[in-house]
Amino acid sequence: MSETVKKRITDIGPPHYEKFLPPVIKANYGKWKYHEILQPGVMVHVSETNAKLFTVRAASPRLLSIDKIRKFADIADKFSDGFLRFTSRNNVEFLMTDETKIPPLIEDLRSIGHPVGGIGPAISNIVHTQGWVHCHSAATDASGVVKAIMDELIDDFTSMSLPGKLRIAFACCLNMCGAVHCSDIALLGVHRKLPEINHDMLPKTCEIPTLSASCPTAAIRPVTIDGKQTVEVLEEKCMFCANCFTVCPSMKLNNSEFDGLSIWVGGKVSNARTEPRFSKLAIPYLPNNPPRWPEAVEAVKNIVDVWKKNARNFERMGEWIDRIGWPKFFKLTDIPFQKEHIDDFKHAGLTYKTSTHLTQS
Repeated sequence: MSETVKKRITDIGPPHYEKFLPPVIKANYGKWKYHEILQPGVMVHVSETNAKLFTVRAASPRLLSIDKIRKFADIADKFSDGFLRFTSRNNVEFLMTDETKIPPLIEDLRSIGHPVGGIGPAISNIVHTQGWVHCHSAATDASGVVKAIMDELIDDFTSMSLPGKLRIAFACCLNMCGAVHCSDIALLGVHRKLPEINHDMLPKTCEIPTLSASCPTAAIRPVTIDGKQTVEVLEEKCMFCANCFTVCPSMKLNNSEFDGLSIWVGGKVSNARTEPRFSKLAIPYLPNNPPRWPEAVEAVKNIVDVWKKNARNFERMGEWIDRIGWPKFFKLTDIPFQKEHIDDFKHAGLTYKTSTHLTQS
């Protein structure tokens, strides 16, 4: 057997990422001294050998057609020797060594509807989940809401006028396959009604032990109704996650009248200045109102505008709230405090403010 065939047979997993690195990165791997932001959406990395790598970041939707990917590839071939990458927040970045090609590259991107920005004190692209396009358990859409929000906040993407970085994330249900639990602003789809159980079909389509085991809160238990083996859901335990619907199509959870989305604030992944943190509830429920979701867009814009007006330089959303206190956050944003804001998790006492004094300044 030839060595080539042996290699092909024993090769497991994806190719090593090193194969796809631009030559300038390979030659200076581990040797970068610093980076600077030259203008919105454009930065340069400088190495110990004085080599320079320029990055141009453009907004891109998470769901792309083959035609659009080919356009990106053509632009990369034209300006960056074919090198581009997609970030974890769905931005597309072109990696190049010739600074003179940056202006025409930006012009070509804008001509096909992709603004450049999202670096430094700006909003980056919104990372989001599947939504109604693909996911069976989505309580709200993803692409539609994200498009409407970014249309409203586009100036904060193409400029660097914010106090600090702003990261927004969107998940269509509380299973959160998007990183909404650690973003400055998070939108989370919420179901609010128990699963509709089709007791006639359930014994024919579902394995009851598997169905019961699928519930993370043990809210589903077997029962007999009219002589048929089926299940019931304990309302006080159900957290509307749709795991049961995943394994059993007779447990429909989606409901156009009761489904909607919630808004959370104050999370971050960064370890700069303060430690990473989870986001906390700001708005318990907003209705699904396609195609432009005006309530959700207005709520996000209001929070961003208040933060922009009152935060100090480099102060992330959560750090700003820590400084002014939650009572003042609700007052400034004009968000009503509701029963859903009261943390009734059994270990919540560990995070309660135990002092009798509340920050009002």
